[in-house]
Amino acid sequence: MRTPRDRGQAAVEFAIVVPAVVVLVLGIVQVVSVAGRQIALEHAARAGARAASVAADPSAAARSRVDATTSLDPITVATTATATSVTVTVSYTDPTSAPIVGNVIGDVELEASATMPREPP
Repeated sequence: MRTPRDRGQAAVEFAIVVPAVVVLVLGIVQVVSVAGRQIALEHAARAGARAASVAADPSAAARSRVDATTSLDPITVATTATATSVTVTVSYTDPTSAPIVGNVIGDVELEASATMPREPP
């Protein structure tokens, strides 16, 4: 049985719970966004290392392949070549874009690296 005191209780509970749920959903969206960009960086590093491992100029080949593989910009590509292997490291600063949550977290530094054995060009 409802009493006059119980009127509006659901509205108050809703008003208390909704902001927490919205922040939680925005946090999940931001985490998924960062994870997707991290996966893209790992793929780009792997593709760059593969291209660099068979090229006469590993740095140029890695940069070219990384740029062709991902649309993230600006992206930093560092290539280290030895006689037996090539390592490509790709870095990107991910600007957090989800409202409310992005302001709290700040930009995220992402980095991926891949090493491939050197093959003759």
